[in-house]
Amino acid sequence: MLRPCCDWKTHCLSLLVVVAGPAIAAADVVLPALFSDHMVLQAGKNVAVWGTAEANEAVTVTIGTQSAETQATADGKWRATLKDLAAGGPRTMVVRGRNTITINDVLVGEVWLGSGQSNMAMAVRSTQNAEQEMAAADLPNIRMFTVTSKAAQQPADDCTGSWVVCDRKSVGAFSATAFYFGRELHAQLKVPVGLINSSVGGTPIESWIDAEAQRATPELTAGFTADRAAEANFDLAAAVRRYETELQAWQAAAKAARAAGDTVPRKPIDPRVVRERKGNVGGLFNGKIHPLIPYTLRGVIWYQGEANSAPDKAPLYGRQLELLITDWRRRWGDELPFAWVQLPNYLGSQRAWPIVREQMLQTLRVPKTGMAITIDIGAERDIHPKNKQDVGKRLATWALATVYERDMIASGPLPHNNVMTEGNALVVTFDHAQGLRAREGELVGFELAGNDGEWLPAKARVDGTRVIVSHAKLAEPVSVRYAWANYPTCNLINEAGFPATPFRFERHSSSK
Repeated sequence: MLRPCCDWKTHCLSLLVVVAGPAIAAADVVLPALFSDHMVLQAGKNVAVWGTAEANEAVTVTIGTQSAETQATADGKWRATLKDLAAGGPRTMVVRGRNTITINDVLVGEVWLGSGQSNMAMAVRSTQNAEQEMAAADLPNIRMFTVTSKAAQQPADDCTGSWVVCDRKSVGAFSATAFYFGRELHAQLKVPVGLINSSVGGTPIESWIDAEAQRATPELTAGFTADRAAEANFDLAAAVRRYETELQAWQAAAKAARAAGDTVPRKPIDPRVVRERKGNVGGLFNGKIHPLIPYTLRGVIWYQGEANSAPDKAPLYGRQLELLITDWRRRWGDELPFAWVQLPNYLGSQRAWPIVREQMLQTLRVPKTGMAITIDIGAERDIHPKNKQDVGKRLATWALATVYERDMIASGPLPHNNVMTEGNALVVTFDHAQGLRAREGELVGFELAGNDGEWLPAKARVDGTRVIVSHAKLAEPVSVRYAWANYPTCNLINEAGFPATPFRFERHSSSK
């Protein structure tokens, strides 16, 4: 005969604890993961602090001598504002409601978000001179929060991750582009720097933009509809079966290659992993950007575009990038300075990298934006070039010159749109053109075309802030372009050593 393990009073009390437990926990003040030990808050701006609590609960946020009081809404959400914090620290933040949360080792300084795909995600330990860089990285006033949560079907309220203090052991896992950017800001501004890294390798820009914002943009509607249809029609089970067959064949081929001392072929990728990483349209925005809003930032740096370089996708990239910038700014309620890395030189087949670079160049029409030109520091056959030091420094130079108003050249040379005709030559005038010159030898990388659209390598010479381009066989050139190839030979720079952007100016009736 079975006996009860407890009497009915004990059983009922246990049920009461189970039912009441979550209700009590829900009444506690709760903060998002961003508000945690070692965090960095933005100096000199109104700083948003938010979370959840019991409905109508009074909440007080204190840091130093400043306190901000607020009250949770009926749905339990609350938000407070700290005003004009001075750079420095460490400080302690205390959040009080029914319970008290204490956050230690808080710094105040400059906070930047870094996002994009694998070249933003690429870690310091994978870059050039990694051992030396890590050995010199005991920089406790630089901290990084890496968002580790994944794509989501709906906008998420919180993410996973933690603030990590920079030292020689931790820095190896930091986003290299973000770290080298932040290190330069820290060295020049002499204030703490907080970096938020939310990036995923192999991801297209449409994963990082809110889906409804894309649906509402006429130029993107067709692509949005096609992407959604492809998602709905994708047969994951069939894709997994194909992968398993390919994996078996690869295992046999890899074994034979190793035995023969040959190069092992590339391993097939599990489609389940790909889908989890990329999410659907807007999935990475939902899971990895939405939870960060409205954490107070100084600005955003972006390194992405490789996944949108297919010939059919590349022409849309500028509109997508502009939408991403304007939509993120709207949601943050702040015209955040925003800079991106123009795609570097890379000998990739079936890729329209010049078109993506051009789309990035054209997006500079958006106010308070900038671009790090990297046409000289890529790798011929490596889509992940290891020189992230110069990438970070060029982004930081733009920020120092424009956001922080330092007296320095912000960019590589950028062409004016009004190309002029002088005799049998076309003349291109550049901004950021102090000390305009060839890096070495004669100036190369320019081409001209007449009305027939036939491009010919051209002779080019510098005249102040202008480049005069001509060809002996073209009496009336109408079009000019520069560095127009996936992996071009080009050498126009300014006195800062920054390269000129690839560009084209076409007026001919046909293009070849």
